[in-house]
Amino acid sequence: MRGIEDPLGNDRGACMKSPRERIAELRSAIIQYDYKYFVLDESDIPDAVYDTLRAELLRLEAEHPEFDDPNSPTKLVGAKADGAFAKVKHPQPMLSLGNGMELAAVDAFRDRVYKGLGTTDVQWVVEPKIDGLAIALTYVDGVLVLGATRGDGEVGEDVTRNLLTLDSIPKALLQNATWPVPARLEVRGEVYIRTDEFDLLNQRLVAAGEKPAANPRNAASGSLRQKDAKITRQRPLRFFAYSIGPVDGQWPDTQWETLSVLRAFGFVINDDARLCQTYDSAIVYAHAWMKKRDDLPYEVDGVVLKVNSLAQQRELGVAGRDPRWALAYKFPAREATSILRNIIVSVGRTGNITPAAEIAPVQLSGVTVSNASLHNADLIEKLDLRIGDTVNLKRAGDVIPYIIGPVIEARTGAEQPWQMPSHCPSCGTALVRPGTDVAWRCPNVAGCIEQRKRRIEYAVSREALDIVGFGEKQAALLVDLGLITDVADIFGLTADDFAGLEGFGERKISKLIDAIVAAKQQPVTRVLISMGITLVGTTVSQLLLQRFDSLAVLADATAEDIASIEGVGPGIAQSVSEYFAAPTNRALIAKLTAAGLQTSGGATRVISSTALAGMVFVVTGSFATMSREQAEALIAEHGGKATGSVSKKTTYVLVGSEPGASKTSKAAELGVPMLNEVQFRQMIAEHAEDE
Repeated sequence: MRGIEDPLGNDRGACMKSPRERIAELRSAIIQYDYKYFVLDESDIPDAVYDTLRAELLRLEAEHPEFDDPNSPTKLVGAKADGAFAKVKHPQPMLSLGNGMELAAVDAFRDRVYKGLGTTDVQWVVEPKIDGLAIALTYVDGVLVLGATRGDGEVGEDVTRNLLTLDSIPKALLQNATWPVPARLEVRGEVYIRTDEFDLLNQRLVAAGEKPAANPRNAASGSLRQKDAKITRQRPLRFFAYSIGPVDGQWPDTQWETLSVLRAFGFVINDDARLCQTYDSAIVYAHAWMKKRDDLPYEVDGVVLKVNSLAQQRELGVAGRDPRWALAYKFPAREATSILRNIIVSVGRTGNITPAAEIAPVQLSGVTVSNASLHNADLIEKLDLRIGDTVNLKRAGDVIPYIIGPVIEARTGAEQPWQMPSHCPSCGTALVRPGTDVAWRCPNVAGCIEQRKRRIEYAVSREALDIVGFGEKQAALLVDLGLITDVADIFGLTADDFAGLEGFGERKISKLIDAIVAAKQQPVTRVLISMGITLVGTTVSQLLLQRFDSLAVLADATAEDIASIEGVGPGIAQSVSEYFAAPTNRALIAKLTAAGLQTSGGATRVISSTALAGMVFVVTGSFATMSREQAEALIAEHGGKATGSVSKKTTYVLVGSEPGASKTSKAAELGVPMLNEVQFRQMIAEHAEDE
């Protein structure tokens, strides 16, 4: 059995082996794990277990130099190129990083740096350690001519054709006054996949009958190393630049300035990188940033501390495969193993049936978890999950972890296969699976109690009617009591309906009734969202009602009329048309109108000021104080217009973190000014003051 403690059996007698035997055993196992991880894009064990085994091997090799072997995996960076792509010898080795799991190990690294330099006068750069695929990009006279994987650090693979499909990689460096473009420059960074896009990618892979990726890092590696570049183009790959290799020409003296110049050349640089004047301030920032781990849109496994001065980096040099001037301060383990006790299914507001895993409680990233995501029945079948399996778990950005797969070696034969139920667990209706959908669905839209609860819960959410004090528990209770069947019924509730119910005191009832009354003033766009139509969110609701003005007119529109709206595709049009084809949904419009809600007026934009009148904006990236949809709504509120693509008519491009490279490059090409979030809000404030 391969357990979480030690897949090599260290908990069952490994300590009785001689150092020579244990070293040989560890080397053999780690080489196999490296091959699967770097070449096959697979992983047998959690990262934490791998790191533990590697740390043990490093310790034993240090204690027993008589068993030194230049081919030990501790002296190699990654895995050999597998032959599918042309080999590329790196002009300068692509190094790996030493790891520090505890603060004491990072402090020891600091002491080695101070000793090696003979001074404590050191600045530090702290950068997120993205869990992706290391890449080297070579530019000659500012034009991308070669892109290669890290491979074993000495020799990688030529994946230029595939890298050319990534929007976040400049095909030509931006020419500007910030810094002259060198005659030859190698830029290094990480190709990765955002966690939300990883989930969507796995759903597509399963729907196509392919094996889902175990994690975003493996998905990025497998996507980049496709033999057909067209497949790579379809994958949601992104690139962060963080350092350079050889450079033929002028270059800054520090790592911090390096990041600034790379950004000026058109690369995406992680906005969470920081320059710290002292080691103590670097550690304070690292610890503060680590708390954001679950809020990040991408996988990270720690932070990297780098000596800022490039001259000091050269003075410190390299030890084996690791630079002496950088260290990865790694997060606590986000992977663990547990027992799959059961698989249960839940019913969503649109009738989708979603399976979820019940697992034996286990500590993961400092949190005890007992549930895990499974997405759909196809994924369960692809992973060959069985009730009673020992499973590998990973916690990504979500609170609920997901199952990587079963530990096959741990099976005893008592495990039981699982099948999707044939009938809805709520109403007993036979489930259906339309066309090529990956999800099973309960078709009893009107009569399924669970769907009704989920629809009410969504209708009162912040995105829709935003009724404070009304959530999942209140929705379930009122549906069970028969007091409400749809969103319109909420507005017929009185204080008497809540009197005597557990948890509802006089003050709470008064506040809830006030919140319900206040929700009647929500604009028609919010009312449309509250109806729970698939694919209709904030932006789509605004587009639909700017064209059709009222819910009644929208309900009479054909799918062709709806699809003709710029920004509304045929999928959305079909969803809206099918929704209003149901008599009960058309009747809901009349009920909402009678209840006093705003069901028209969508074509009349509410203008707070004319600060942005006549201006056309393109919004790209993510922002600290608002979503992209909220940014576009703010533009409209102040008289401007938001569009999806940059052209000569664009007045400004509003740029957040991780912007689309194609939009920023087009803006630079056309000379369209780019604003950040602070400048954008200042513009609104300054123009508004002039009115």
